[in-house]
Amino acid sequence: MRKGMKILFTDLDGTLLNNNSRISEKTKRFLDEFIRAGNKLVLSSGRPLFSVLEVMENAHLTYPGIIVIANNGTLIYDCDSQKPLLEKRLPLSYVAYLQAQAKAHGLHIQTYTDDAVVCMAEDAEIRYYRRRIHLPLLLAEDYAAFLPKEPFKMLAIHLDDHSRLTAFCDSIADWAAGKIQYIFSNEQYLELFDKDAGKGNAIRFVCSHFQIPLADSYAAGDAQNDISMLEAAGCGIAMANADPAVKKAADVITSKDNDNDGLAEFLQTRI
Repeated sequence: MRKGMKILFTDLDGTLLNNNSRISEKTKRFLDEFIRAGNKLVLSSGRPLFSVLEVMENAHLTYPGIIVIANNGTLIYDCDSQKPLLEKRLPLSYVAYLQAQAKAHGLHIQTYTDDAVVCMAEDAEIRYYRRRIHLPLLLAEDYAAFLPKEPFKMLAIHLDDHSRLTAFCDSIADWAAGKIQYIFSNEQYLELFDKDAGKGNAIRFVCSHFQIPLADSYAAGDAQNDISMLEAAGCGIAMANADPAVKKAADVITSKDNDNDGLAEFLQTRI
């Protein structure tokens, strides 16, 4: 660890990316300067790894030493070595249970191989999801039988009725205790993953791995799945466009939103 090094953990959608899922020139210039100064960047997302890597490539964020926290902290990936530092996967028995429960509630639920998304039908939800997440699509009736190995997460989606997702949460609550955690990444997406994963625990792992004090860490986000990350970091930053619960959990709130370089403008005054 370099003395005085700062480490930035940043969410992608609604935080580092603008509303066109791009990184603006101003934010890119800030990141270039941040890295040149000897600091460390960690991209922390609910997106699968291959989707985060696509964002990195398109935005020219292929800096040396970059780390990716994917799938809500169930995978921590070292881009230099192209190897995982940590994996937390869902047992196939959990996958089977959650698929059956979602089906009983008439909900779309999907899961993943390491490089594709898996769902039961090419419905409106998967078409909406793949407008931004450009993964290959595989169709399967029985996920647990189809998957070559345990997945990192599952994702339940309802496009226009959030209460359908909250009712599903209530129905699995007793079973889920001590097994999994479930949290919203937006009003339409319910993320389901290992109980010991999450972005907050991923921050603790990465800081310990690289011997960087948590006090020297910054974390930025906008959605409920970012709350544990903001609470774990030395400085938790909520975007101006963040969910009210995220703002409540943060140490600071940016004055501008993700579509107006809110994160870069704030950090330029702090780092």
